[in-house]
Amino acid sequence: MSESATPSSRGPRLGADGARFTLDGQPAFLLGASYYAGQGAPGAVLERDLDLLQDHGFNWIRVWTTWAAFGHDVSSVDTDGHPRPLYLERLERLVRDCGQRRLIVDVTFSRGNGATGPPRLQGLEPHRRAVRVVVERLKDQPNWYLDLANERNIPGSRYVGPEELRDLRQLVRELDPRRLVTASCAGGDLTADEVRRSVQDVGLDFLAPHRPRDAASPAQTTGRTREALGWLRDLGQVVPVHYQEPFRRGYGKWAPPAGAYVEDLLGAFDGGAAGWCFHTGHQGGAPAGRPRRSFDLREHGLFDQLDEVEREVVQEIRRLAPRLRPG
Repeated sequence: MSESATPSSRGPRLGADGARFTLDGQPAFLLGASYYAGQGAPGAVLERDLDLLQDHGFNWIRVWTTWAAFGHDVSSVDTDGHPRPLYLERLERLVRDCGQRRLIVDVTFSRGNGATGPPRLQGLEPHRRAVRVVVERLKDQPNWYLDLANERNIPGSRYVGPEELRDLRQLVRELDPRRLVTASCAGGDLTADEVRRSVQDVGLDFLAPHRPRDAASPAQTTGRTREALGWLRDLGQVVPVHYQEPFRRGYGKWAPPAGAYVEDLLGAFDGGAAGWCFHTGHQGGAPAGRPRRSFDLREHGLFDQLDEVEREVVQEIRRLAPRLRPG
């Protein structure tokens, strides 16, 4: 799905051409950062973070339209998919403000697993309702894509099966035919069967695998990316492979050093991936989960909550950003 090279005054038009994303028709690598609780960020916090992200070479962020954490719900839809006007308006503003800075926005849905609020959108009809609310509100903005269901293959309340995904994908096609759509998956690396189901059975525009979060992972990223692209070529249907949620600090026993982030980013780029995310979240095991980073932006911005290693990472990203352009 390639897009016209005509720039929009509202922001770049995101498209896809083979294994690459495009911005206003030109090949681009999406270099992003988690910003999950973005709808809860006060105006001054949001403006400062977006300016800093742009200054450091980032060109996209990931925001959850269904996010609740630390006793505060900033979701733009309720558990049954009905609009929550205050936060739906904030989501629209965030996408618009990102467009002015030529930033792409990943708008993610999740049915929830208890860690990010109660289970929600449990069933196809509430999920359809929520998708309709968000797509109709944002469809005039060119600079965003939709993740229909975060980690949708995990059993339990998060699970969204292939038939439901196909229905939801068709709904977006009817509401907003040019919008790029994915549905992220986790629990291990992609398989050939998962790739086939995603692009042929469901009709996703790109793959968004959440790779394993261990010390061996960064060295594997190049090979895993090439493997997935090989399966796509075998299908005769090549789409982008996008790493929207890699490992992070504060999760599990492994505390990745700065070099691991750089190795993973360059491994993704060299392997032919279309995008990569600097992922952050709360500090597991720490009092009140602080720093909460992208998981809670009500009091402090993302950059104000990074630890020493993460600050080193964003400086490395700033240095590397000019070379991360498709050749």
